[in-house]
Amino acid sequence: MAFEQNTLQVSGDGLDDFILVFKELLSRYLDIGEDLNVPDDFTQSEMQTGMWWRHLAAGGIAGAVSRTCTAPLDRLKVFLQVQASKQRISDCLQYMLKEGGVRSLWRGNFINVLKIAPESAIKFAAYEQVKRLIRGNDKRQMTIYERFVAGACAGGVSQTAIYPMEVLKTRLALRKTGEYSSILDAASKIYRREGLRSFYRGYIPNMLGIIPYAGIDLAVYETLKKKYLSHHETEQPSFWLLLACGSASSTLGQVCSYPLALVRTRLQAQAVTIGPNPDGSVAVEPNMTNVFKRIIQTEGPVGLYRGITPNFIKVLPAVSISYVVYEYTSRALGVNMT
Repeated sequence: MAFEQNTLQVSGDGLDDFILVFKELLSRYLDIGEDLNVPDDFTQSEMQTGMWWRHLAAGGIAGAVSRTCTAPLDRLKVFLQVQASKQRISDCLQYMLKEGGVRSLWRGNFINVLKIAPESAIKFAAYEQVKRLIRGNDKRQMTIYERFVAGACAGGVSQTAIYPMEVLKTRLALRKTGEYSSILDAASKIYRREGLRSFYRGYIPNMLGIIPYAGIDLAVYETLKKKYLSHHETEQPSFWLLLACGSASSTLGQVCSYPLALVRTRLQAQAVTIGPNPDGSVAVEPNMTNVFKRIIQTEGPVGLYRGITPNFIKVLPAVSISYVVYEYTSRALGVNMT
């Protein structure tokens, strides 16, 4: 699969190549800090020559740089998500700066970057395994729907494996100055106070979020693909056009899955102490259903989208940074991009 100037080369079966190229853009370049994208579908040549690991390495580095550059917006989003009442972005930003200074805007970013490598590796391995189960010994190209099933399964496996790191990221992003001295200190204190189950709080809405995110992403992609091919039978789409379409597709997927992401974050952030409360009453552990009900009753439907503004703001810079870093890193690793 080759890039030439700003135009994507489509060869062979135009539909199949278009699918692979477009999904490559979505999964390799569009790192906006979300982890539900369908994994890469590498060619047989890339698998045999070992080029696949260079693509994964370049994508991981691009993701690390992109997430680090947009970390303040990500922490602002998490901070807004856990607020029980509407807060202005400027007020939250001012509070964070006053409470911990400029460095506090990057709280939780280290573990967010740290989890890229294991998550990418597990997702890739699981995706390849599920593809083998679906196709068997048949070497045919997978249909877009088969890729969706394989991608959703791979996302579920990888998210299950690294989910405790997601909980730690949320807790570290919301911590006050001096609350935890390190990632290990945070993990130790959370385990002692709340038990092992706390590291999987919010797991169910997180898993449910994979379906609308990947499904809508896929549906929007299919619509854009058919619209383009119906009007441009021979003309090839520019890279930036596909990148813009990919951003729109990913953003729409986020909009539809955002309420589940917000509920997940609130569950992750809530500390539930083991044993009875100080007054002797039994502590009731929050779950997805009662968190949903509480948000609707106290904040209305708009409460399910609290914090989505900084999430939108970070899309364009995250996509741009991720692509630029990916391109230069690929060249350094010997991946031919032209």
